[in-house]
Amino acid sequence: MNRMFSRLSCIPLLKLVPYCFLGFVSVLAVAGCSTMAPSYSRPPAPVPVAWPAGPAYKSAIKAEEQKPAADIPWQEFFVDPQLRKLITLSLENNRDLRVAILNIQRSQAQFQIRRSDLFPKVGASSFGTFQRQADDFAPAGSRALHQYNVGLGVSSYELDLFGRVQSLKDQALEQYLATEQARQSVRISLVSQVSSTWLTLAADREKLLISQNTLTSQQEYSQIIRRRFEAGVASQLELYNAQVQVDAARRDTAALLGLAAQDENALTLVVGSMVTADLLPPTLSKTLSAMKDLSPGLSSQLLLRRPDILQAENLLKGANANIGAARAAFFPSITLVSTIGVGSNSLGGLFSAGSFVWKVAPQISIPIFDAGSNKANLAVAEADRAIALAQYEKAIQSAFREVADALATRGTIDEQVAAQESLTDAAMASYRISLSRYEMGVDSYLPVIIFQRASYDAQQVLISARLARLNNMVTLYRVLGGGGGE
Repeated sequence: MNRMFSRLSCIPLLKLVPYCFLGFVSVLAVAGCSTMAPSYSRPPAPVPVAWPAGPAYKSAIKAEEQKPAADIPWQEFFVDPQLRKLITLSLENNRDLRVAILNIQRSQAQFQIRRSDLFPKVGASSFGTFQRQADDFAPAGSRALHQYNVGLGVSSYELDLFGRVQSLKDQALEQYLATEQARQSVRISLVSQVSSTWLTLAADREKLLISQNTLTSQQEYSQIIRRRFEAGVASQLELYNAQVQVDAARRDTAALLGLAAQDENALTLVVGSMVTADLLPPTLSKTLSAMKDLSPGLSSQLLLRRPDILQAENLLKGANANIGAARAAFFPSITLVSTIGVGSNSLGGLFSAGSFVWKVAPQISIPIFDAGSNKANLAVAEADRAIALAQYEKAIQSAFREVADALATRGTIDEQVAAQESLTDAAMASYRISLSRYEMGVDSYLPVIIFQRASYDAQQVLISARLARLNNMVTLYRVLGGGGGE
């Protein structure tokens, strides 16, 4: 009778105990082994501990008076109900955030793939072989061979004695964590973008309202000038000057109308769905208290909590782990293939006495000559780590600069707004006085034109200054890591 694995002697089950014990010890050894990656320690931040100080910066609120921006939920920072609803809609519908979430799922799956390499892959198999031999091969026996086999097997399991697989798993884990931090960064940017777009729309709507009111008043006064001209009281120059004012107001109104429509389109895009009219902002003057003020804290070490910096650190850790895998490639690799089961030349004899079969096929690969490939791979891994370190330090420096710029604006914007408010009041008063003097016949119409344009421009600049102040509050909240919580 021909049996599968006929050259292998069937051994009693008791004799497998040493092999099982040896395998168990090997698994424990693998589970307890460490990698050859360099030990990781967080690099020092290449920025000052304290925020910049000087005439352009306000005195910071004491840290104990307010919690860090990263700990302030956006629902607490943004107090306007319309804006809150829009932010909620954007977090549900924005496509950039969806892509970030899908990237997390992809990285998580890749991590699971790497992690699974640490464990043996056991599979069940069954097959039959039907063969007829030539007469010369089996002159004294049957020329028809039937073989059946059922068993369990471990396919290509690498004994991770030098931590190569563990290092690759660690690198995949850090990549996965980096994508999670990337999602938080997208979330922070999205919250900031929605609020800034909403505020910009409010500012342009108020500018449009002022322009429309100016156009209406200029059209009315142009009619008055025309009647005065027809009565011989006003000159032709005054008539043309009045028409110039009307046309300038018409031009500005048309331009601001288109700008406000573009703002609405931008808001729809960033939200990810149609924005209903009840969620559109009124004028900017009615949204000046849409958010709370906050303090940057006393130490720049708070920057290390920003998701983009944590993402850069995760990538640095991943590059550090990759060095371990590159180092392990210099050492022998042991791969195990084994099967255990039953075999027979008939289906009925599969589970009879003596049908037990096993096979162990360890494979050892020792690098001897690779033309410098392993050395070059290690050099690449070390260079990747140096690049990741530089990118991590650059991320901290960029974050520090963003906060410093926001603080410089915060320290001066209130004075700018106050000065512009005073300038606007003076310009409007000058316009009213010049108009009164013209109507009384004291002055010509030229001062009216000059002060009317100055008053109109001052109102527009005041809106821009107030918008800059509100956007600065949003920016400071963003660059300090606020808006990333669930």
